[in-house]
Amino acid sequence: MKEHVRPLPSYLVERYQGWQATTYTENRAWYRRLADEGQRPRAMVISCCDSRVHVTKIFGADQGEFFIHRNIANLVPPYNPDGDHHGTSAAIEYAVRNLKVAHLILLGHSNCGGVAGCCALCEGNAPDLETPDSFVGTWLNLLRPGYERVKDIPEAQRQQALEEEAVKISLENLMTFPFVREALDDDRMTLHGLRIDIGEGKLYEYDPKENSFAAI
Repeated sequence: MKEHVRPLPSYLVERYQGWQATTYTENRAWYRRLADEGQRPRAMVISCCDSRVHVTKIFGADQGEFFIHRNIANLVPPYNPDGDHHGTSAAIEYAVRNLKVAHLILLGHSNCGGVAGCCALCEGNAPDLETPDSFVGTWLNLLRPGYERVKDIPEAQRQQALEEEAVKISLENLMTFPFVREALDDDRMTLHGLRIDIGEGKLYEYDPKENSFAAI
């Protein structure tokens, strides 16, 4: 390991030093308060790892406002306390039980590579994702039920439809967590499903009554 761990690239060091000299210095008291008093985020956001999805900038959020968890294709697995490692489930448990967030937000996005990978996997066009040692392939199988719902629509519309299914499947799976359902039933938390169009900058919200997404 020693020969592979290297100093941070200079451009990142320079950016950090710029942040420390300006943003941090100008708000030192606020950062120290956050450190001393701990976090009290109002919402948890589950979004994709995609570098183009900048959650805090989309909503103009400041430090301490969002508890953010990111993974491939913004997916939530069903509740399954089987003793294995579950990073997403652990993050949800901590946000709901310990931080007691008031809002739990699922945020999908356009042109999602994970969703495209799921399409290819389900259509038999991604042999590298079908191998037992593919963490990505195993993870994307969570979205397979969503693919089954949209597989018969025109190919040109399938990607967006499956991106929406990624949000809906995750909302459905969230409801299998007893502590999530309890918080919702007690009106201590609300659930939200969103999809951002990266190129257009438009945010769409899921309406379960209409089973569709509409622009906000």
